[in-house]
Amino acid sequence: MIPNRAPIPVDKLALAVVHAPDRAIPAPAGAREESLRFLLQTAADSGVTRVATRPDGDGERWLGQSWPFPSPFQVSVRTVPVSDGVDRVEARARRSLERLGLPRGDALLVSSASDLAGTEGRALWDKLLALKDRGLYRRIGFCASVEDGPALLARRFQPDVVQLKCNLLDQRAQRTGVLSELAALDVTVHASSIFADGLLFMNSEALPVEMHRHGPTLSRIRRRLAEARVDPMQATLAYALGLPEVTAVVASVASAAELRAVVAAAHAPTPALDWASMQLEPATATAAGPNPRGLGRISSAA
Repeated sequence: MIPNRAPIPVDKLALAVVHAPDRAIPAPAGAREESLRFLLQTAADSGVTRVATRPDGDGERWLGQSWPFPSPFQVSVRTVPVSDGVDRVEARARRSLERLGLPRGDALLVSSASDLAGTEGRALWDKLLALKDRGLYRRIGFCASVEDGPALLARRFQPDVVQLKCNLLDQRAQRTGVLSELAALDVTVHASSIFADGLLFMNSEALPVEMHRHGPTLSRIRRRLAEARVDPMQATLAYALGLPEVTAVVASVASAAELRAVVAAAHAPTPALDWASMQLEPATATAAGPNPRGLGRISSAA
């Protein structure tokens, strides 16, 4: 009998492979596939057991051709927009498994909470329930941000999983109690957008126009991290991994080298930081109502 081991940070990590040309290194098809196989094998060797996918481009097909054997991964799949029709959503969810080369998936997530809030929300959810009942997906849920009212939607639809945008710079999901509400509903929470669109890794000159007003605050945060001898990646991961309500932290990577950096940062000792001082907007200013200007940006990445 193997004794239970204590959880380690990497147990919470989930991998989202970035295929976008601006992140992935251009390479011939064969080299690209070999690079992806190396990335996935590195993830498996590092103890990462979750992979989050999107139904965009050829990403699912490339993953399906590159899994290590036997594959150790639990794979989550996202739906196409309900504007394509609920029957199309169901068919595409089945097709995603075919492209991924999987007999079943771990989780099927509605890509946008607004699809559930719309007039076809119930019909859409019934399609997901049917796929779960047939054993094609073990769990179902949806992706959301704080503005979507995820706890209200969770009470209405009773999902297994909610993937929620939450990161060091935008801590509203924690500060306003949304994470606690979801946990109280026995919903598994996955945190996404944890690198806040890379804002902590940019200098002030490289910031997008809509983020210029946050430049001084970002500079102050980077200075505090430097004084504490904490790398921005270590800080962003430590915040997300330290949220007790969060079961999985989705990190986007484009190469095995990026993944190794993420895993190393996840294994680093948790820094003694005042997390509340690291957010761009105080919780009192973001507890309700519309998204403060700029925070939509830092919740935009997967």
